[in-house]
Amino acid sequence: MSYALLGLLIVLVLAQAFLLWKAAADWRWYEMVAIIMTTILAVIFVFPVAGSLKSRSAWYEKKEQLDERLENAQIEQRELRNGDLNNPLSEEGVLPMSQNLAAIGLEAGRRWRGLRMTNSSFQGQPSIVLTQPPPETQPGEEPVDEDADDEAAADPLIAEGMVVYGFGEGRGPNIDVPVPVGYLGEFRVVSSTPNQVTLSPTGPLMQNQQDLIQNGNASSWSVYEMLPLDGHRPFIAAGSVADDDNVFGRVDEQLINSILAKASAETREKYLRDGSRARPDDPPLSRWVKVEFTEPYTIVVDSPDQRGALESGFFDGSGRAADGRLQVGDEGEIRLAKGDLLLVKKEAADAMRAEGVARLVDEYYLRPLNDYRFVLRRIRLRIADLQNRSKILGFERDVLQRAIDATVSMLASYQTDKLLLEQDFDQTEAERIAIEDYNEKLRARVKETRERLVRLYRSNQTLEGELSQIQGTIESRVNSLTTTGSR
Repeated sequence: MSYALLGLLIVLVLAQAFLLWKAAADWRWYEMVAIIMTTILAVIFVFPVAGSLKSRSAWYEKKEQLDERLENAQIEQRELRNGDLNNPLSEEGVLPMSQNLAAIGLEAGRRWRGLRMTNSSFQGQPSIVLTQPPPETQPGEEPVDEDADDEAAADPLIAEGMVVYGFGEGRGPNIDVPVPVGYLGEFRVVSSTPNQVTLSPTGPLMQNQQDLIQNGNASSWSVYEMLPLDGHRPFIAAGSVADDDNVFGRVDEQLINSILAKASAETREKYLRDGSRARPDDPPLSRWVKVEFTEPYTIVVDSPDQRGALESGFFDGSGRAADGRLQVGDEGEIRLAKGDLLLVKKEAADAMRAEGVARLVDEYYLRPLNDYRFVLRRIRLRIADLQNRSKILGFERDVLQRAIDATVSMLASYQTDKLLLEQDFDQTEAERIAIEDYNEKLRARVKETRERLVRLYRSNQTLEGELSQIQGTIESRVNSLTTTGSR
């Protein structure tokens, strides 16, 4: 293409030269010079114009690409900010996630993250010193002026006397920032400076907590003003939506199995069934009812008493929001229209149905949430009780072991006696057999002697009778002889 244009340009120049040659007879010299100079300049400036057009074409194409990238970036920015409104299965945008994060932040209270433990050994030390590292300066950013606000810099990092909760931070799989990975215990702030805080445990730390602190398994510390609250939605799979089968969405089984790997099957079952339809054997505290309002209804949700969650919790005795951060404001009421759906506890649903303002849609199982303040204390008390029982069982085991050792020793000594007794028994048995044989012989001889004596006795009796008869005969004869002589 470039060679064709060059050929056309040469043809035009030759044609103009031919025309000038033909017109030379009628034109003057200055006219001819002007035409020739114009032709030369036109030919010379053709090349810059061609380069300019080529550059303009390239820049125009670049502009079209940048406009397309700008339009795509604006669309992506809107999707990142608000999410894909046309796809209900897409992930949430930055704004909804920021709102959820703000709501979680309200419940979690203040927190101080990325603190470093400066005392290298916790063994034998009554307190822990944590230091806040200086903020990292990103490339291209100006360093922060440390003297810009002396009054703000003089404030302590954490107020002294406050009870806080420590968590060890670490990096999990597919996580670029440190997150809490282990509970380190409850602490009281002993002293605090703008960049350093000294904590003292409120009670004896458990062995696993001491191991986490001593071994340095936690790269950094997170200190929370309040213990995190239990919830249902943290265990729901990302992108899942609520439906008739589960009021929260699909439960993330992989997450639950990884977190509760050491828990019992019953505990895992509670988390896996969270939000699903209720069963007849579910306990009353876990039974929730979805109702549809048949009449307009108003519910008072704000408590007349406004106080902080640290004073006496988020809610009052009737279940209304006492923390000002959770109250709806205005009149403190929520107005529900006819046809609205609401998930409430079974007792409240029964009361609404009794009033004739709602009808039952379906019943669901909701896992009772844990209050970690009481759960951790109960676990601590349980561990202390088990330790005491372990000591008692250890003492009983030592006593039993000593008794077993004494019994073994006695058995060893009695074994010797048993052998001797067995030998004596054998000898005694032989002597008994000999004595029995001798007794049998004696009994036989006695029997024989007795029989002989009986025979002799009977023979003597017979002889005695005979002698008595002989004596009688003799006496009668003597008496007869005596009588005859006297006559």
